[in-house]
Parts: sequence; structure tokens; C-alpha cells
Amino acid sequence: MTQTVERQIETLRRKIERHDHLYHVLGEPEISDREYDKLLRELNDLEEAHPEYRDPDSPTQRVSRGLLPGFKTARHSVPMLSLDNTYSLEELEQFDARVRRLLEKESVEYVVEPKVDGVAVALRYRDGRFVLGLTRGDGTEGDDITANLRTLRSVPLRIPAREAPGELEARGEVYMETRAFEKMNERRIAAGLNAFMNPRNATTGSLKTLDTSEVAKRPLQIYLFQLVRPERYGLKTQLESIAFLSRLGLRVNPANSLARGWEELRRECERWDTKREKLPYGTDGLVIKVNSFREQEALGFTAKSPRWGIAYKFGAHEAETTLKDIELQVGRTGVVTPVAILEPVTLLGTVVARATLHNQDEIERKDFRVGDRVVIDKGGDVIPKVLRVVPGGKRRGPKFVMPSKCPVCGSPLVRDPEMAAVRCENLFCPAQVRRRIVHFASRGALDIEGLGWKTVDWLADAGLVEDPADLYHLRAEDLVKLPGMGEKSAANLLAGIERSKSAPLDRLLVAIGIRHVGARIAQILAEHFGSLDALEKADEEALLGIDAIGPEIASSVVSFFSSKVGKTFVQKLRHAGVNPESKAPRRAASTGPFVRKTFVLTGTLEELSREDTARFIQEVGGKVTSSVSSKTDAVVAGSDPGSKLDKARALGIEVWDENRLKTALKKAGVVPAAR
Repeated sequence: MTQTVERQIETLRRKIERHDHLYHVLGEPEISDREYDKLLRELNDLEEAHPEYRDPDSPTQRVSRGLLPGFKTARHSVPMLSLDNTYSLEELEQFDARVRRLLEKESVEYVVEPKVDGVAVALRYRDGRFVLGLTRGDGTEGDDITANLRTLRSVPLRIPAREAPGELEARGEVYMETRAFEKMNERRIAAGLNAFMNPRNATTGSLKTLDTSEVAKRPLQIYLFQLVRPERYGLKTQLESIAFLSRLGLRVNPANSLARGWEELRRECERWDTKREKLPYGTDGLVIKVNSFREQEALGFTAKSPRWGIAYKFGAHEAETTLKDIELQVGRTGVVTPVAILEPVTLLGTVVARATLHNQDEIERKDFRVGDRVVIDKGGDVIPKVLRVVPGGKRRGPKFVMPSKCPVCGSPLVRDPEMAAVRCENLFCPAQVRRRIVHFASRGALDIEGLGWKTVDWLADAGLVEDPADLYHLRAEDLVKLPGMGEKSAANLLAGIERSKSAPLDRLLVAIGIRHVGARIAQILAEHFGSLDALEKADEEALLGIDAIGPEIASSVVSFFSSKVGKTFVQKLRHAGVNPESKAPRRAASTGPFVRKTFVLTGTLEELSREDTARFIQEVGGKVTSSVSSKTDAVVAGSDPGSKLDKARALGIEVWDENRLKTALKKAGVVPAAR
């Protein structure tokens, strides 16, 4: 009897998983919703009667019981970088020319993928079971939203294919189809709830909801578009990896296509410019990727983006409205930006009431005046912009003139000689102070929960903070006097501020807000110098010796730490007990086969990951770069090496295999463990 029940349960699970795959992945259902619900109820009844056979990956366990306690963060196995954007065929042709020049080829194969308007996520499987789901986050770490992603029936909890690998990570986009979004809004309005603004915002909010039973009600779908470390599976191209994911039962976009060379790529983009209107989901462009993984490896990465891919944004989406007023906005770096206040208008599913006017020069060139009928667009940008004045309208306002004083603090405004920007140089301008504090506490920086715009406004209005360092001197007795701040909220805020004292060094560098130092550069600086003290003492020469650090970044970092404002701020942080966690860099070797040598890695090593190999070489005095040149000292080649190996041989550069690398590392004091 026991074996019969166990067999029944397992058969039902397999049957339901098959119907989930047919309906949510292939779009080819074989049974009605009623028949499906009957199977699910039958399985649930059997599992309730026989709890000894419960399985966390059963189709009945997609929705967690109760509320989630909050989202923890986890590191991505490989940084989750974003793509650069291009907005015209001319710019795309320049991208193709750059790729061909770097690869030294006449023609390159590209994969063309519709850019689904959703939320990027990573799915991790172990032994065929779904074990982790992350948001992009800052690219290095993301929120663990596994419980919410388990509610998507287009995400298999177990990979049904027998050839499921031991480890697999795929990345994709969670989204809502347009019609499903509209039906959901109709239901919300009928229930007396507010309608969501657009599918993307609704998707983002759904994935951050702490009640999984609520997430399960949302019409979320997923398309997978990237396999992490495809070389593990013997795959050579992007299209092969997509087919591999599909064979494993994961949902991929059937609209992906191949373009051989620039002319085919151009025709494909022109075809999609009209075809996109027929898609059941929102899309604002195409993702263009070099198809060959060997060529992707040869092209490498910049600090922020891969050189082998780009997002081609479709032409502008425009709407006409009235320019009601022009306001000035002071940013955290003091730049004063004119902002158009518009008669609200819907554009790409979003109600737009504000749009940037950039600067005085732009306003003068296009002659924008209050009262004009104007055309706005979102041509791929997140922030709408005003394009032009509608001809023939009546002028109702005088020409706009940028004031000579800051609209917030009254300090003189200074024109930046290198830019069209106008800047308020009063570092204690209330607008700058508030924006710097909000940035300091933001998710990408020190992530101090409860310290958003409203709380910062309360603190500043009460005179409790003048810069971010003042946060560390706040007292509970002062906080409870603020509007809307009770004892529990005050205690939680102070606890979050206290935790931020030991945040990683790279997070602190982002929080400080040094110009040109974003998350990736902050991470590079933290890994290289290991402490705030060491970075503070570094000169431009030391900074320029780091791969990915150019003259502009080096100058900005040195200028900040040598300035009176920078020194005072860092000193205030130290006195407050801010002590960023960082792994002290290993003392550089003075002698050995790696010291002052430049290495390039190509192909797949059997026992070492690429990330570990690069780190080991750097720890013993070497440098790792992404491209082969006359300055390269050695190329480390694994199996299936790319064009870098051919170039190295042509230039007469020394080539190392994995055994030679491991032997040299051991002599230098590093004993690498096999992965």
C-alpha cells in the first residue's frame, strides 16, 4: 500500500510538471484549467494524508505559508553587468565596426533578441533543483527572491531533463504580458484597489512583495536569455546555449534570431521596428550579442559593460503636451538642472508630468517657454525629455533665463568651464546635503533601512544633520520628537546606522559619492588597496597602475582625498567609528615569475576558475588584462582557447598551460584548490 501511495504521488507530480511545461513554457496546453486544478487537488490531498512524502519542490509547495521575513542578499557567481545602449543604426554600425576591428574580422555573427521590458533575475539550479533566485541588485550582489520566483509556473522547480547538470545558472527577464496586465488592473479596480502604472513597475513590485500568496496571483512570466559559464557544457555559441536551456525545459524566447554580418543585422533591426507592435509584451529595443563565445572572450569587458553586446533602442515614442512651468533642481553634486513641469500625459504606459530640459544652452537652442505646446519622448531613456516646440502655438511666456543664485540656498551659481552645467558650490546647500544623505543610505551604498527622502527631510528640517557623517551622532531622544517617528522606528533606524559602520569598503566608497566612482570602480579600488587609509594615501601614479582606472577617475579620487572637504569628511567618519570591512591585500611579492608581468587568460582551465586564477596572479605581483598586445608577457591557455592564443603566437608571446601556471603559483606561495 505504501509503495502504491508513494508511486501515485510521484506520478502526479511528474504529470503536473509536464502540464506546467506545456502551458507556461511551450504555450501548448493539453488539458483544461479545470482538469489541471483537479490533478493539483488530488496531489495536495495525498500529500496532506501522507506528510512523510512531502517534497519542497512539489508543485503544491510553490507558495510559502505566511509572510517572508525580508530579503537577504547573496553574491552573484559572476558579476551581472548591464549593456551599453545605442539609439540609431549609425551608432549600431559603429559598434559593429569596433567589434570587427578588435577581432580583426571582415564579418561577425550576431544573435538578435527582443529586449523584454521586465526585471532581470538569475536562477541557480543544483542537481536539477531550483535553489536560488536573485535580482540584479548592484551587479555584484542581489536580493534573494527565491520564494517569490518559485510561484512562477514558468520556472521549473526541478529540471525535467535527465541530462540536468550538477550546477547550472541562467539569467533572464521576469515580465508581464500586456493583456494579462490589463486584466489584472481591471480586477484590482473592481476590488477597490489602485491600478498599477505599467507592467514593468508591477513586475518590480511583485517580486519585492513579502507575501508569496499575493505574488502567486500576479501574471508573471519569465524568459531566460543567458547561460552562465557555458563552456562547462561544451557550448560554443549563444544560440547553442539558448537551445541547451530549452532542452532542459527552461523557457526561452522563440523570437531570437541570427544575423550574419552588418547588412543582415541592419535589416533585422529595421524589420523589428514595425514587428514589435505585434508582440504580446512590452519591448523598447533589441539586445545584440556576438554569437561566438570564443569571440566574446576575446572582446572582453569594460568596467561596466561587455564589449561583445549592446542594447539597440527603437526610435522615439512621442507625445504632445503643454509646458506649464520650469523648475530648478539641485543635485547632490551641486549641478542645477532645469526641469519641465508638464500637463500630465501618458507615454509608453507611464503618466509623465516632469521631464528634464538639461541646461540653459538646450533651452535657448530649442527656445522652450512656459505655455508652449511641446513634444516629449522616452526614446529608450528612463527619464523623459522635451524634444521640440509644436510650431504655430501662441507664446505665453518670456524667454527662460537661468538665475545667478541657487534657488535653494541663494549662493552664487558657477558655470562649469568643461560642461554646459551650472553648479552651486556651497557644499552645505540644503538640497545637496539632503541628496547626499539619501545617496549615502541608498541600497547601492550603505543600505540603511528606513532612511529615505521623508526621514532625511525630517532630520534636516530639525537641524539634526548637515552631512552624512552626522547620522552617526543621532540619539533616540531626538528622533522620537520627529513627526511619524516612534520609539520602535527610531530604534530600527539607529540599529541600521550602527550596522553600516562595518559595511564593506566598496559600499562606503559608493556612499561617499566621489565623482566617477560607481559600484564597479569602487570594488576594484577596495580589492586593490584593502583599506580606506591606503586609498587615501594613494597618488595618481598608483591609481593609474590599476587596470580599468583611467586619468579622469584617478584625478577625481586624488582630488577628493586631498581636498579640505574630503579630509574633514573622512576624519568625521573615523571619529564616528566607521570601520569598513575589507580583506587586506596580500603583500606584493618582490621577486618571482609573476612580478611586474602582464598575463592574459584564454580558454577553460580544468581545475581553476577564471576569477580565482586572475586573483592568484594579482596576489603574487602580476597583472591580468583582457586583451593581447605587445606589452603582454604570457598567455595562460586552457582547453578550447580563443583568438587570443593565435594573436599571442603571432606576436611571439610566451604561452603557459595550466600545469605550468599551478607550479609557478605554488613556488610563489599560493596553493590553488581545485574547483
